[in-house]
Amino acid sequence: MKLDIVTPEGALFSGEVDSIVVPGVNGTFEMLNNHAPIVAILTEGEIRIKAPQILIDEEVQDKFKVTTGEAVLPIHSGTVEMKNNKVIVLAE
Repeated sequence: MKLDIVTPEGALFSGEVDSIVVPGVNGTFEMLNNHAPIVAILTEGEIRIKAPQILIDEEVQDKFKVTTGEAVLPIHSGTVEMKNNKVIVLAE
């Protein structure tokens, strides 16, 4: 599925991922391919991106904690929308 993460400073990530875990206001939840359409509010926590290969632009690498197959991005708040295997995260 396609994931785009955008902040007020600009785009932080755009690419194909296997799953994304986000901190929803009612608890953390995960989205996989073919997840039902959803719009949710995010709270302070971590976004976890899982993919075989995660490519993050050099100018924003300091915002992520990257390990093999996973990248973690701390956020303060935001929203997420998933529809037709495309996830858009607007985060602060």
